[in-house]
Amino acid sequence: MIEMSVEFVRVSMQNYNRVVILKEKEAERYLLIWIGPAEAEAIAMKLGDIQPPRPQTHDLLRNMIESLGASVSHVLVNDLNNDTFYARIVMESNGRTIEIDSRTSDAIALAVRCQVPIFAEENVLERAGIHLDREQETGLPDIAALSGRNPTPVNPEELERMSAFRDFIQGLDLDDFEKRKS
Repeated sequence: MIEMSVEFVRVSMQNYNRVVILKEKEAERYLLIWIGPAEAEAIAMKLGDIQPPRPQTHDLLRNMIESLGASVSHVLVNDLNNDTFYARIVMESNGRTIEIDSRTSDAIALAVRCQVPIFAEENVLERAGIHLDREQETGLPDIAALSGRNPTPVNPEELERMSAFRDFIQGLDLDDFEKRKS
């Protein structure tokens, strides 16, 4: 398990899709996970320290867990299948560890509310983690830097399927990543 941090929640200006960007804590590898508008808002509100007048869904879930005497210990992005990320919410209750299957966006929204670590399995990062090409300043994934492997050619169908992802990456402001660090 590799610890991640929530770097940003962004909206693609080209298609208005939302993405949460997780960054590996000890390296420059990122996971970009497409999420729904409600989950994006829930994560962004908490990161921005905005308190809604009434509890939202993820606040309610946190309150229920705590009222039952349990606690969330961490969340884990544990799988990637057919371009869908999967996650587990790991809780402690009465000396037992309980793992609950969850949509990744909901797990992240709960993690930021409970202020618990977010982890990703190494195999998920190997398959979907990206390094941003800072030297060339293209904002595109630095394929050659991934695991030190030689890049393999990508077939045209795969490129077409990934076009929304590519467009989003090209639209990222790399200076924004540097500003966030300082």
